[in-house]
Amino acid sequence: MAESDAEFDLQTDRAHGARIYDYILGGKDNYPADREAGDNSLKVWPALRVHMNANRAFMHRVGRYLAAECGVAQFLDIGTGIPTSPNLHDVVQLINPAARVVYTDNDPIVLAHARALMVGTPEGRTAYIDADMRDPQTILSAPEFREVLDLDRPIGLLLIAIVHFIEDDAEAYRVVNQVVDVLPSGSYLAMSIATDEFDPVPLAEVRRQYYEYGETLVFRERARALRFFDGLDLVEPGLVQVHKWHPDNAVDIGAVADRDIAMYGAVARKP
Repeated sequence: MAESDAEFDLQTDRAHGARIYDYILGGKDNYPADREAGDNSLKVWPALRVHMNANRAFMHRVGRYLAAECGVAQFLDIGTGIPTSPNLHDVVQLINPAARVVYTDNDPIVLAHARALMVGTPEGRTAYIDADMRDPQTILSAPEFREVLDLDRPIGLLLIAIVHFIEDDAEAYRVVNQVVDVLPSGSYLAMSIATDEFDPVPLAEVRRQYYEYGETLVFRERARALRFFDGLDLVEPGLVQVHKWHPDNAVDIGAVADRDIAMYGAVARKP
């Protein structure tokens, strides 16, 4: 664990969503309770690791697409989670060394590891804001936000596997819209959104286990997921399961069964 862990109350006696995610992805920033929760979820839905890796790969492809094909040079990643290499700045600064990235999360576990998010290229810049996505104004008014990102130039906003922590639809839409409203024309919104439409029976048990461990997990069907992009122009192929969004090659799609992916993904441009 990081040396700075002692500075924070990480509640290592209970499972935590960010650490479960870290464990499933093969990370080291987790504790016995997290591993127990992850193993129990894998028992009822063995595809969980495939699903989480597909979501992570989606984030990487989104970063490359926005930096290389759309010319986006600055990014806001809300709900970044525990740093897992390659992080967003690693991906986009490989394409544009001058790219700037602001990470945000309200989790003391992420804050304890945030220094790993600050190591970018000399030409670029990275910053971390400790803030709750349910209060977007805290993010938008943070000095790091205004100092690192230029609101006169397009910004890539990433909300990857995060809105399922907000149970109320109205609140979730409000949170996303409040940030998008501030972004300049030509900016992009990229999201992955949890759904149980492709394998509902085991996913109901996964959801029950998450709640049992004190974690929220909200699944949204396609129509509810699409509402996050109201007023924006969806990039082809629109809202699809994350493994089907701009796959690196056709083999990537064929190698993964649809029932093994419980996440929709899309990218949309602000007119």
